[in-house]
Amino acid sequence: MDVVERILRYLKSTPGKGILFSNHGNLKVEGYIGADWVGSKDDRRSASRYFTFLEGNLVTWKSKKQLIVARSSAKVEFRGIALYVCELLWIKNLLSDLGFKQNETMSLYCDNTSTIAISHKPVQHDRTKHVEIDRHFIKEKLEVGLISFPFVRSKL
Repeated sequence: MDVVERILRYLKSTPGKGILFSNHGNLKVEGYIGADWVGSKDDRRSASRYFTFLEGNLVTWKSKKQLIVARSSAKVEFRGIALYVCELLWIKNLLSDLGFKQNETMSLYCDNTSTIAISHKPVQHDRTKHVEIDRHFIKEKLEVGLISFPFVRSKL
């Protein structure tokens, strides 16, 4: 809460400042997602992080600690991706309500090749049964061309 108050004080003290959004001439929506499996040393819970660009401008970002301890990195990634795809659907609907037609596939860049492979293949693996619902939700959005999963290498 201290950080929120600090941000609000800063915004209040700088009334002439703002955030500049550039017009690049397209409505391309791109997102980046990552997760740290058992990243917290205290309770071994993972965190999902994502951010979204619209026309090259940062419009949303989030970092959320997951409510459960994940037993696999696939579960962490799928949970984060499923929640993020819901946000991308909200952005698409918001753009539509504002009169902007967004027909391009939204790119969701992911650094986990196993998660990308499982998303595209309908084969159920023994080690990923616990992510079945999220996998079906994501697969459905891939099949209709709403999202795509380009791989992006992450560097530490």
